[in-house]
Amino acid sequence: MANESRKNKYAVITGASAGIGAELAREFASHGHDLVLVARSADKLTKLAKDLAGEHGVKIETVPLDLATPEAPESLHAEITRRGLSVDILVNNAGVLVSGPFAKGDLAAHRQLLQLNIGTLTALTHLFLPDMIRGGAGRILNVASTSAFQPVPTLSTYAASKSYVLSFSEALSIELRGSGVTVTALCPGFTETDMITRNDGGSMSLPGLRNMTAPEVARQGYMACMNGKPLYINGWGNRAVAEFVKHQPRWVQRLISGTLSKSGF
Repeated sequence: MANESRKNKYAVITGASAGIGAELAREFASHGHDLVLVARSADKLTKLAKDLAGEHGVKIETVPLDLATPEAPESLHAEITRRGLSVDILVNNAGVLVSGPFAKGDLAAHRQLLQLNIGTLTALTHLFLPDMIRGGAGRILNVASTSAFQPVPTLSTYAASKSYVLSFSEALSIELRGSGVTVTALCPGFTETDMITRNDGGSMSLPGLRNMTAPEVARQGYMACMNGKPLYINGWGNRAVAEFVKHQPRWVQRLISGTLSKSGF
């Protein structure tokens, strides 16, 4: 997908105001992609758009929107259509994490997580995919997580939502073979962003594994997306752990998850 063939095409990036989303925006812009940036914070989006346009000479559109509402995907698609923009890359990055024992958590927060991590991602894919298929070219990058490969106590709904993203993405990658459209599930491990900050000020992490940085994840994610890889796990350590867990019986997976959860991540 050379830049010339993408003339007047845009890459939509959700959750673009901070963390991995902002770094993905920087990565795509550095490769000459025009962007539609979506997140709740209008001020952060405006600043990022101005910076990227100035640094890379690309066109940037911003759509301030709370994607955690059921009507948000249709609103975003309608707004992009109203602006006359053609989209051939969709980056479903927006997501939230709820930590702690499920029974003690806030039900509304868990519902919001499921809506954003699953409902919005699914709806946006459904809305933008048909035009990509008709055009014979497109890329979809769905940000999952290494938590997709096993149950994770105290991150129960988050890990379950990422398991959905992984399975959904891999299924679509098979369905779309030969269409010119590819779907990539990006699975980073713990990444140094505000999302994994603990109450004590530290960061969630796995024993013996270095947390990745958001620029690392974005750089690798961009390459995986543009190369049409169905699955990419960031970091050799994360790949090794995911591969090991994948081949274990479910009871062993539960044992490993329980042991790790007691370490406080």
